[in-house]
Amino acid sequence: MAYMDIVKHYEECFKAYGDNNKGVDWPNESDVQARYKVMLDVVNFDSRRSWEGRTPSLLDFGCGLGHLLQYIQDNHVNVGYEGLDASEIFINKCKQKFPMSKFYHCDLLSDDPENVVPNYDYIVMNGVFTEKLTMSYEDMLAYFQKLVIKVYEKCNCGIAFNVMSKDVAWERDDLFHLPLNVLSKFIVQDLTRDFIIRNDYGLYEYTVYIYKR
Repeated sequence: MAYMDIVKHYEECFKAYGDNNKGVDWPNESDVQARYKVMLDVVNFDSRRSWEGRTPSLLDFGCGLGHLLQYIQDNHVNVGYEGLDASEIFINKCKQKFPMSKFYHCDLLSDDPENVVPNYDYIVMNGVFTEKLTMSYEDMLAYFQKLVIKVYEKCNCGIAFNVMSKDVAWERDDLFHLPLNVLSKFIVQDLTRDFIIRNDYGLYEYTVYIYKR
């Protein structure tokens, strides 16, 4: 399970920098705030559904230190938040910070999700696929595809995730730069033709919304 090295990397960042953006390996706090808005827009862009009288449920997959929940509370976003992470360290910290919210310690690729995690209207995966560290591109791609399929099965309406763009001046070997044609072929062949690519928020990445009709 090479992907668990990524989880350990984030835990080391937390130990080094504490409960802040650098503690989950985001270098710039203003960029983080932009990502949160774009992630939550997976609900706003889903114009086919009306949520009058009901709050859509949302799972923060790879929730880290629960910073998205803090953003939701600070900005009064109308979603029913729950969090999940493969790191017990992060989950314990989230439960300490937000005792009224529900958090799951779960590895969706090894645990039985039917016994652990319910379905949600929307699932967001912020930063789950941006770093590959020492994994090869091929191994990271296989991990990405397998996990996206699993997560898509657990949503009722849609999912959102971000990856690094190929349209940059230079690429970092430790980041996951995913070509758009590889992404779209995978989504269409394995999931659906109903998706949106967001490349309009000024960062060297893009965010994808994949919907269910």
